[in-house]
Amino acid sequence: MALVDLQLSNSLLFCLVPFLFILFIKFRKTTTNILLSSKIPKSYPIIGSYLSIIANQEQLIQWISDIILSTPKLTFTLIRPLNFHTILTANPSNVKHMLKTNFHVYQKGQTSNSALADLLRNGIFNVNGDTWKYQRQVASHEFNTRSLRKFVETVVDTELSERLIPILANAAAEKKVLDFQDILQRFAFDNICKIAFGYDPGYLLPTLPEAEFAVAFEDSVRLSSQRFILPSPLIWKIKRALNIGSEKKLRIAVQQVREFAKKIVREKQRELNEKSSLDSADLLSRFLSTGHSDEDFVTDIVISFILAGRDTTSAALTWFFYLISKNPEVESEILKEIGETSESLVLYDEVKNMMYTHASLCESMRFYPPVPMDSKEAVKDDVLPDGTFVKKGTRVTYHPYAMGRSKEIWGGNWAEFKPERWLNKDEVTGNWMFVGKDVYSYPVFQAGPRICLGKEMAFLQMKRVVAGVLQRFKVVPVAEQGVEPVFIAYLTAKMKGGFPVTIEERI
Repeated sequence: MALVDLQLSNSLLFCLVPFLFILFIKFRKTTTNILLSSKIPKSYPIIGSYLSIIANQEQLIQWISDIILSTPKLTFTLIRPLNFHTILTANPSNVKHMLKTNFHVYQKGQTSNSALADLLRNGIFNVNGDTWKYQRQVASHEFNTRSLRKFVETVVDTELSERLIPILANAAAEKKVLDFQDILQRFAFDNICKIAFGYDPGYLLPTLPEAEFAVAFEDSVRLSSQRFILPSPLIWKIKRALNIGSEKKLRIAVQQVREFAKKIVREKQRELNEKSSLDSADLLSRFLSTGHSDEDFVTDIVISFILAGRDTTSAALTWFFYLISKNPEVESEILKEIGETSESLVLYDEVKNMMYTHASLCESMRFYPPVPMDSKEAVKDDVLPDGTFVKKGTRVTYHPYAMGRSKEIWGGNWAEFKPERWLNKDEVTGNWMFVGKDVYSYPVFQAGPRICLGKEMAFLQMKRVVAGVLQRFKVVPVAEQGVEPVFIAYLTAKMKGGFPVTIEERI
């Protein structure tokens, strides 16, 4: 959060809550002593644990993870200002209870709905009930085997061979430093627009055109997610009403995003109007052909799928290539697997059957999940399996980032990057066989009724990229010795400051 926004937020809070200014000044000096403490943070009258939250806002995911993993039940309650409680858990039994057993109790609540409403509005990730069911039902047709095969053999392969590979080859020849995170985001953005909307934005053209939409989208996600850190929703709502600070920036960014999305919708609608029958199978065509003429509603859908398709796979691949660079023995095993497939690596079945690569991606996302935590809100009183009481209206957050670091879930070698933990050897053929983990112990793609529809599509895309890139290039991070990249997260994960790399041709 920018310093001016933080000061403004605190000033507004002082006006809203009696005596808070005195309390804030009194305890502000303690913040230097609470950075990254794994103890459950101390709670004060009125402000709760806000001092600890602010002190750790730059490493919030890691801080919360450390606290969760220090508790006997892998669950603790964070007290926010005005006595608002958030329960945070890495307990698989609790996760299953939330996402499956008592799914009807844990919904997208008012806090989440309102905080994300400007950006996502009525998109699939911000709604419940019939609106959510309708969008999921229509979208599910996009993820059948025929569509997945088309995605791999046309969209991904074309983007890889005609755009990504030439850019990497040029960087290798000229010994240039690339921000690989930016490159992967451009790659994923082109892909999701092509397969979901039948539209090619051309963000990964050789010139790497200035991506105004991408910047606006990034700002929209970041500023929307920062609303959750504030001590009270009243703060951002007042700032929005006054059109000042971060809320003014958010309004401008969201306007740019929605105009871009509406352009896609209008072009597709015009295309469909000119045809006598629907011969396009992309997601946007499906929604428009069902009779939805509300441009705003369809725009909401477009924005949600851009978020899902651009940010998650690019985040997963960014951290994967970083981890592979630190584990050369894993890279060698992946190269061996790539070499055992056909030279073209285009066929759907060949990519699908890359078991060791699949396991390596799962292991990478165990450490760095694209969505490191996710919240639901209880619509009535409930009790979690570990005995934690949940009052109606309480937010309950499950934490895949912490779960990936849990000794209770992954054993004493949890800190090792070990794809083999996902594999067994076939005694007859000697080939690797993938062994999936319980989805409630590894909820990287959520689980239960809201499990990610695009899970298989994401894996196919990522494996195709890994095979295409590693077969020809070595990705070498540019960083000072001993300096680790910083994991940050808004709605999805990022590598702070990008991922600078050099590219080397394999001999």
